[in-house]
Amino acid sequence: MLKEKVRAAFKVSEGSAGARTIAAIVTQGGTSLSRYVASNLMRELALLSRQQPKHHYKRAKQESSVAPNLLARQFKVSSPNKVWCGDITYVWTGSRWAYLAVVMDLYARKPVGWAMSLSPDSELISKALIMAYELREKPKALMFHSDQGSQYTSLKYRRLLWRYQIQQSMSRRGNCWDNAPMERFFRSCKTEWIPELGYRTFLEAKHAVTDYIVGYYSQIRRISTIECCHRIKRKSSTGETIKPWPVLLDHYRTALFYIRSALWLPPAIWHKPRIEVIKPLHNP
Repeated sequence: MLKEKVRAAFKVSEGSAGARTIAAIVTQGGTSLSRYVASNLMRELALLSRQQPKHHYKRAKQESSVAPNLLARQFKVSSPNKVWCGDITYVWTGSRWAYLAVVMDLYARKPVGWAMSLSPDSELISKALIMAYELREKPKALMFHSDQGSQYTSLKYRRLLWRYQIQQSMSRRGNCWDNAPMERFFRSCKTEWIPELGYRTFLEAKHAVTDYIVGYYSQIRRISTIECCHRIKRKSSTGETIKPWPVLLDHYRTALFYIRSALWLPPAIWHKPRIEVIKPLHNP
């Protein structure tokens, strides 16, 4: 029975979860399971996580001429909507590259805005920021941190930050550690969800990435840097209103089916909370 639950949790994660995440998911379902027992069971079941080994980042000496590194790797934030960070990555979509821009709230390490496009320009990152700003009800006293990419140093994006009264912070040139949470998120997305050969179409990629962000990553996956609980619990404790993006979540619905049937998670956790669906100003 325990092996079946481990296998079901592994299937929910699309083969990406390690022993820590498997143990957290099964324990959340009402069956106590340590990471060590989970590791042994995964070995017996020949379940191998698709996680990549850690890698080292280069160090740089130059500061941005547009904005200083105000964040200074202070990734632990005391409350929501105080520090957001953002970045861009690429996804193969059959015949060409597509680009994904994400805005993450450092408090819960959860994406609050994202957009996909065939062009990695300032319009792309602006859509992601607008989505986050509207869904989070126009927060005040906010800092936004990113690398020194040309999109983030563009006049158009800096004007958008000025309009929203958001303070801009930038990593030192060539130093990925200064924006480590975003690097870690994209690494997780590519190893846990995105197929090695990419997607067949742009629309397929867009839906799949949104499924990952809204479904698996935000509701199921455990973050090692945060206490062993799901983000939905942490956000509920702060009194925040959860406002998901109105899209078809095929992978998420499949995940809920497997969890409910195999892990017997409490209904209160997986039933939809009181939500308010807000239509964005721009499509992601």
